Formats: sequence, structure tokens, C-alpha cells
Amino acid sequence: MEIEISGAKVYWQSDISLPLFGRIFISETMVNAWAVIVLILGISLALTHGLQKIPTGRQALLEKAIQMADGLVEQTMGPGCEGYTPYLVTLFLSSVFGTLVSLAGLRPVTADLNTTLGWALITVGLIVYANLRAKGLRGYLKSFLDPAWPMLPLNLLGEITTPISMSFRHFGNIAGGTVIMALVLGALAALSSAVHLPVPLLQIGLPGILSLYFDLFSGVIQAFIFCMLTLANVGAARQG
Repeated sequence: MEIEISGAKVYWQSDISLPLFGRIFISETMVNAWAVIVLILGISLALTHGLQKIPTGRQALLEKAIQMADGLVEQTMGPGCEGYTPYLVTLFLSSVFGTLVSLAGLRPVTADLNTTLGWALITVGLIVYANLRAKGLRGYLKSFLDPAWPMLPLNLLGEITTPISMSFRHFGNIAGGTVIMALVLGALAALSSAVHLPVPLLQIGLPGILSLYFDLFSGVIQAFIFCMLTLANVGAARQG
């Protein structure tokens, strides 16, 4: 049995190549990402519909969740940083649902390095912004020479490796789980054919358990780690 493991499919590609950008295309990751956006938007509208001054039921649970998120941001980054909460919550939900779409038979959005690298670059932008506010342009540039000017290459390398390590950690775990699931399903299908079963009955059971780990548990953990790294790095930059 042939097992095909490939990247995201390209549904459409333009005939014109633009300078610096090349050809414009629509990939499987883009389509699934828009599906995740619509899903998160629908959940947000449903949860925030008909809000009241005295919270009850789902509104009370929602406000409690927001307070917990604000508390986590404040504990990690310091007081007065609640403005980062909407971004962190959006990042967490996008990552979790971007992984869980595999349960619906779609390719995980987070199994594409372009997705996680884009999020990591946003984090780097926040780190640079926080550094500039805390130290000013001169102080930020001078920090690359700390504690002495020979440390300049290592300090620059540290800035470059931040988005690389964050994006590859998240992407590698989800993409690795996708590859393992494809191999397991292919092996069980081949074993079912070897014992002359009319249908691949051996694919029932084990793949479901593995899917719960790689899609649900690992997906939530990787989303949480990515958000905590963002909080820690931006918080450290704010404190100078």
C-alpha cells in the first residue's frame, strides 16, 4: 500500500509573477485558516450575544475566563499589561482550533510552517516594540553590545533564533503527529489487507486514541507553550 505524505495542496495559482512575491496562490492552509476564523467568530458572537449588567450562566463563565486570562498576563508580564490579553486569547484559540480541524478530516493549519512562523514574527514585532518603549532606540541598539561589544554577534543571533525556535517547535510537533498518524493508518490498512479482512477493521481503536493525543492534548499544550513564550519574551522586553 502506498502512503502519501505531502504538504498543503495548492488550489489556485496565478499566471502572473509579482516582483519579490512571486506568484499569488491559494493553498489548503489558507482555506482551512479562514474556516477557523469563521468558527472563532461564530463562537465569539454566540457567547457575547445578549450580555447583561449582572452576569449569569454563560456570561458569568465567560467573564471568569477573561479574568483568568488577564490574571495570567499580569502575573507573567506585570501590572498594566491587560491590553495584550485579546491578542494572546486570539492566538491561543487560533492555534487550538487550527489543530483540532484535523478531527473533521481537514489538514491542521498549524502543520504548515508559514502559519507558526507568521505568529512568531508578530511576537518578535511585539518584543521590538516593547524594547523601544522601555529603552528607546538608542538604548535598544546599545543593548546588543551588553555586557561587552564582542557579544554583538551572539545577541543578534539570539534575536534571530527567537522566531525560528518558536515556530519550529509548534510546527514540528503538529506536523510530526500528522506524519505519524498517516503512517499508523497506512500500516493498519496494510495489515487488514494481509489478514484478508473485507474492510480495514484494524484502523478502529488505536488511531482514535492517538488522534486524541496528537490533535487534542498535544495541540492544546503547544498552543499554551507558544502563548507563554510570547508573554515571557514580551514581558522581559517591557521590563528592560
